Amino acid sequence: MALTGRAGLVAALGIVVVLLAPQPGAALAGVCLLLAAAVIVDLVFAGAVRPLRLHRSGDTLVRLGQAAQVELVVENPGGRRVRGLLRDAWPPSAGATPRVLELNVPAGERRRLVVTLTPTRRGDRGSVAVTVRSLGPLGLAARQGTHRAPWSVRVLPPFLSRKHLPSRLARLRELDGQHPALVRGQGTEFDSLREYVVGDDVRSIDWRASARRHDVVVRTWRPERDRRVLIVIDTGRTSAGRVGDAPVPMAGAPARGSGLLVRPDPRPAPGWPRLDWSMDAALLLAALAAKAGDQVDFLAYDRAVRAWVAGASRTELLSSLVNVMAPIEAELVEADSQGMVAAILSRAKRRCLVVLLTDLNAAALEEGLMPVLPQLSSRHLVLVAGVSDPRVAAMAAQRATAEQVYDAAAAEHTQLERRRITARLRRHGVEVVDAPPDDIAPALADAYLALKAAGRL
Repeated sequence: MALTGRAGLVAALGIVVVLLAPQPGAALAGVCLLLAAAVIVDLVFAGAVRPLRLHRSGDTLVRLGQAAQVELVVENPGGRRVRGLLRDAWPPSAGATPRVLELNVPAGERRRLVVTLTPTRRGDRGSVAVTVRSLGPLGLAARQGTHRAPWSVRVLPPFLSRKHLPSRLARLRELDGQHPALVRGQGTEFDSLREYVVGDDVRSIDWRASARRHDVVVRTWRPERDRRVLIVIDTGRTSAGRVGDAPVPMAGAPARGSGLLVRPDPRPAPGWPRLDWSMDAALLLAALAAKAGDQVDFLAYDRAVRAWVAGASRTELLSSLVNVMAPIEAELVEADSQGMVAAILSRAKRRCLVVLLTDLNAAALEEGLMPVLPQLSSRHLVLVAGVSDPRVAAMAAQRATAEQVYDAAAAEHTQLERRRITARLRRHGVEVVDAPPDDIAPALADAYLALKAAGRL
């Protein structure tokens, strides 16, 4: 049972009547009896809440920043109309609207209600409970009950870096020979022979063909296909830091499938965690590598394997990645670099490109990755990518006050340590990409294309 605001108003009016009455005691007793009778009448004639049957349908997938619709069907098998309010409870990050809906279900009928979700975080968002308040005919009291109507919506990464894909695919077509731009280098596939010109690498000369033609000819090459790319995301504590201003996709039609086309909204939002920026860069790299004909696998690791995707077809790769990425959250523990390298080596038997997305934090890398890096770089081509914080560069440039000078000194020290650890990684034969949030995805794609062009992949 629950009393409504109208009951409080009636009680307040009753108090006024009592105060104005010549015999307050008798008036008070009469008002109390009248109010009690009205409440009892409301409870008797209010529709029953417990027999209600609830059924859900609607979207189960939505991209971050877009809207999903979940339908709730309320069936009333009782003998009285259920008229009142319904509250469909979801976590705050689900962005459910409206929070309270009006309900009017005649006996033996059903009504369909729609709740719109606009999530603000990745992951699985599930309904908590549905509370129904059935009002009586006078509106003074109501029956109230809570039902379970489970439903879950998975919020997928938005893949905002997709806008960079067409330009990178154009460069990839040049490397693949669809435009006249063939490259030469170790580890690439043979394409054709042509006459030697000044400036060609003498190692490309085909001496047998030159002897047969009585002229110096060289081999031309094209980038190898069907190479393997293993994308590894560090989900340890450093991936939880928020950097940059995250653009949120424009709210649009609900995502009913696994398509990834979104329209970016230029309005800034609170910064994404490094983990989300890394996921966005990984999606662009995976899409590009799949178009290049390479086999792409994915691993998320901190102290245990959080996600693993292997052997996905090129048509299903992106949908598989966004589905496994969606529920991954940064773990507030130090990543186990030795365990991560062991997990990589156990899964990558043949030589491949290992792309490790982590924070280029000097202290964390020196204690974690650097001691075990030779085990990995001796067997695979390693590319380490990190998201830099643009606020550090902004702090380093501001020196108007004494406080800003101290902040600038700290920022310069941080940048110096970052450059130092980057140089150490490169001395170990590791490729490094260090870019701010908005540039990390295209910079990583460019590094991959550069390795292709140089014949190292």
